[in-house]
Amino acid sequence: MTVPQYPAPRGLLEGKVVVITAAAGAGIGGATARRCLEEGARVVVSDAHERRLVQSAEELAKEFGADRVSAIPCDVTSEDKVQALYAHAVEVFGRIDVAVNNAGLGGTDALVDMPDERWDRVLDITLNGTMRCTRAALRRMRDQGHGGVIVNNASVIGWRAQKGQSHYAAAKAGVMALTRCAALEAAEFGVRINAVAPSLAMHPHLVKVTSEELLAELTSREAFGRYAEPWEVANVILFLAGEYSSYMTGEVVAVSSQHP
Repeated sequence: MTVPQYPAPRGLLEGKVVVITAAAGAGIGGATARRCLEEGARVVVSDAHERRLVQSAEELAKEFGADRVSAIPCDVTSEDKVQALYAHAVEVFGRIDVAVNNAGLGGTDALVDMPDERWDRVLDITLNGTMRCTRAALRRMRDQGHGGVIVNNASVIGWRAQKGQSHYAAAKAGVMALTRCAALEAAEFGVRINAVAPSLAMHPHLVKVTSEELLAELTSREAFGRYAEPWEVANVILFLAGEYSSYMTGEVVAVSSQHP
């Protein structure tokens, strides 16, 4: 099945300030940054890979204007760097309206041979990093007093079993639970917190950490017979970030055509 037409901008985030982690490169974070800019937002992009971040930010600034794009490196395993990210966003753009917590680490490791270090690394980036960023964004939004939106990137693997993914599945299931619980706490501040759970979105990093055989198998499970383009996941993030989802909080939305 062919990929649908790329959507035309509709001003869905006009005037909003969006902070996105793991936004360098051609994955979901990069696609989300582009879609937010297309919809009128000002965007702070961050990533642990500084060289790739600078390159991505320069490309976006050239296309959308340097006054609408800012970049700062951030390793989400560091509380100090997470705090610096959100302080930077407020310093540059004066406020934060939307936070997209996209940073995560995957890979394939059989539990029987997995060292503690590998488990801890995946959990620290994927779950703890999402917690740190959610907490930092929520504090800023609470103090601003005008609400806000947080969107976390989970995965359908938080619901579904797959060999070699015990660390990643546990982390993503944790992101789902974190989203639901934090959303109840955030409601009193007028802040909504939701998550997307993609099944299979193709990007260069996924190709590096997944075998061709497994990718082919996962693709064959999709009802449309293809993987999602990163911008298709970004579209759902955009929906959750905007006013069309104003009554949604604590939800985990599958971005998938895969069925058990």
